[in-house]
Amino acid sequence: MSRAGPKAPRTLAEFMQKALEMEIEASQRYAEFADAMEMHNNREVADLFRRMSGIENRHAEQIMAEMGWKEPPPPTPGGFRWEGFEAPETIAVDEVHYLMQPYHALTLALASEERAERFFAQMAEAATTEPVRKAALELMGEEREHVELIRQWMQKVPKPDRNWADDPDPPRYTD
Repeated sequence: MSRAGPKAPRTLAEFMQKALEMEIEASQRYAEFADAMEMHNNREVADLFRRMSGIENRHAEQIMAEMGWKEPPPPTPGGFRWEGFEAPETIAVDEVHYLMQPYHALTLALASEERAERFFAQMAEAATTEPVRKAALELMGEEREHVELIRQWMQKVPKPDRNWADDPDPPRYTD
């Protein structure tokens, strides 16, 4: 039994609104992760998450400019909904560890960009109008470029040792 993929938005504006929401949510989550890493004095990973936040933010700005929007449009009542709890490009909060290394951060970013690429491929396939199909294919291509960029970055950072999460002085919680 095959599982049906997500239903595509009916109009280009509705589709681009969801794409914008996805980019904004991803940018915000990366920024939250950067703040958390800074709080744990993990500056290298914080910088990486800030860079990813900036990339997602620029992507959101491109969508706004392409659509001629000065501010994000309000959600469409009863419109398109995500299949899961969060947008496909958003990394779950519980995936981040305070001692993670750049390789870990890039692995998480790669998975989120691959989910976004698959999402837009599904949208292109499910589209009922040519403008939505064309936009989905374009955004899928942009996500594919992000996947390749992250893969290139991953080749430049060392893989973590297997004991990377060992902390000789772990945080202590007291009441």
